[in-house]
Amino acid sequence: MSDSLALILGEDPLAGLATVLLYVNLAAALAVLAILPLRAPLRRLIGPAGAYQLWWLPVIAAALAGVLFLTIEPEYRLTAPAPGPALLWTWAAGAALMASAFGLAQARFGRELRQGLSGPAVVGLISPRIVMPADDGRYSEVERELIRAHERQHIARKDTRAVAFLALVRCLFWFNPLLHLAAGFLRLDQEIACDAAVVNARPAARALYARALLKTQLAATPLPLGCYWPARGAHPLEIRLGLLKRGRLAISGRAQGSLAGPVDAIRP
Repeated sequence: MSDSLALILGEDPLAGLATVLLYVNLAAALAVLAILPLRAPLRRLIGPAGAYQLWWLPVIAAALAGVLFLTIEPEYRLTAPAPGPALLWTWAAGAALMASAFGLAQARFGRELRQGLSGPAVVGLISPRIVMPADDGRYSEVERELIRAHERQHIARKDTRAVAFLALVRCLFWFNPLLHLAAGFLRLDQEIACDAAVVNARPAARALYARALLKTQLAATPLPLGCYWPARGAHPLEIRLGLLKRGRLAISGRAQGSLAGPVDAIRP
């Protein structure tokens, strides 16, 4: 086993592994920096669903960086020093704290769900399901159906798996601030893509959908391992309502069919 590791990672496997992770983080960070200024222009050019797919680039860049490092002969690699015990314990402590924070937030959501206070959201990785807040008269029946159409988009796109993978990456690489920055923008782009699918399916419901969005934003609850309508701060809400108001979520022709994804019909 040690000979195999030495063949792949070099004479000091721990140093080789640390170097791979360093390169992977650097590649992912550079990809995030490249994506941030492209999101809005591409959203207008190819639609929100296409712009959301940009977030595959950090994954691809990280994978290519790792493969590139491993294909270089060990004697020609620029290898970082092996991390000492103190650095390893610091990394483990940071990962554990991040995982604990996510676990506590998830547990809080579960408690509120049992009390009928959580939602709308999609939860579950293998068999995702839609959870809705109690029918307290806040939404009309049409608004509730619009919300369900939004959540069905998350299920169709397997978004809960994407955010679970994102949470795992943030735990492992908690020291990379750009990954945490990317997480907020990725979730926002995810929600905008689902917004677009709903309003493209029923353009006449744009104003009604914006009203439901506003009501839900004010009641949203953080959900680390699931899809929800984030409400922490006015910025995401302003962006989503602004796009609805200006009609920038609509895309036409072949682009709509190829990028928007399947949309369940919304009954009047």
